[in-house]
Amino acid sequence: MTDLVERYDIPEQHFWLRGPRSGPPVAFNAGTGMWNVHGYPEAQEILADPVTFSSDTTRLVPKDLLPDEFSMEGFITQIDPPEHGKLRKLVSSAFTRKVVADLEPRIAALTHELLDAARERGRLELVADLAYPLPVIVIAELLGVPAGDRELFKRWADALFQRDAQVSLADPPPDGQAVDGQAVDGQAVDGQAVDMEAMRKASIEATMGSWQEMSAYLAEHAAERRRHPRADLLTRLVEAEVDGERLPDHQVVNFAIILLLAGHITTTMLLGNTVLCLDAFPGQQDRARADRATVPAVIEESLRLLTPFAALGRSTTRPAELGGVAIPADSLILVWIASANRDPRQFPAPDVFDPARDPNPHLGFGRGIHFCLGAPLARLEGRVALNILLDRINPLRTDPEDPVLFMPTATMTGVRRLPLVLP
Repeated sequence: MTDLVERYDIPEQHFWLRGPRSGPPVAFNAGTGMWNVHGYPEAQEILADPVTFSSDTTRLVPKDLLPDEFSMEGFITQIDPPEHGKLRKLVSSAFTRKVVADLEPRIAALTHELLDAARERGRLELVADLAYPLPVIVIAELLGVPAGDRELFKRWADALFQRDAQVSLADPPPDGQAVDGQAVDGQAVDGQAVDMEAMRKASIEATMGSWQEMSAYLAEHAAERRRHPRADLLTRLVEAEVDGERLPDHQVVNFAIILLLAGHITTTMLLGNTVLCLDAFPGQQDRARADRATVPAVIEESLRLLTPFAALGRSTTRPAELGGVAIPADSLILVWIASANRDPRQFPAPDVFDPARDPNPHLGFGRGIHFCLGAPLARLEGRVALNILLDRINPLRTDPEDPVLFMPTATMTGVRRLPLVLP
């Protein structure tokens, strides 16, 4: 992986891409007051036990970091059983095998349209020209919101996912003191003292501003569906009932936010990362082009090697033992899925891109009750788009004059820009 890191100037915070890590699979970070889990069996154990390892992490986040009006109700990724199961059923019908399969012609047509437009411009920046608009249009059409508003969606997604504000449960150390090798409040940057707490709060305020904009936008569309129902997913949400009662407006909006954001970000990163792997390993690109039956395996190995959502948060509801380490109740845990996908105890030669890896039980889409609801759609979009790219562009090659740019967010692995050379 060292060659990959040097070739694409991968950010330092993506430590899981920088070769074998040392240290235990479970460790406490005194600087943040959180536990970090890096091992595969330990991650599996957490994801399989939602009773001990709750998805509701906001109860442990300092209250001053969240506005009073902020609510997690309806965020299926943050809800535990039994409420989780009830809400998941509401939307699962939108992602059945048949519904997803029926989208294939539309996905193929959109891919060709987007690539045709890029060809006319004489350049192809994969993220802006294909990997972002393709899944956004698909999920927007499913939800029933205007796909033409995708620049709005991108602005909100960038604000929510491409910031790197860090939440800490620990008391701040004295100014300038280093914790776990990282300087904190009072450090100098370009000769200026930096108040890290002020920076975090400013970043969170900007993020929440975008969140409120998106909530207002979707609330308006939801209200319109109550007046004028349509054959779309947003109408299903406003008409759905749980235990005989309609979902409150804020739950409908929060549910729609998750579907809109998660419904496109995963595919955007998946497609960009897969193309990046084929650029880095041209022999594997040749094999995939020659034998299209291997394309799904190429995507799965990309999900393992460059895991889009690199970390998941959990909180302990009771004392637990993990990897031989005792973890107290009410502890916040970061499960580093990307690191677990490189655990040599599970994956031989974990830093090698090997689409022939079999089995390949990666955790790229999670595991257990929170397994990614949109995984079948993301896989379909990735397979269709990648096959068309292999048909139309030979070879798939990054532009040496226009470097690849990664997202800076520590807990996500994905490219922000991926310029390709058009033959």
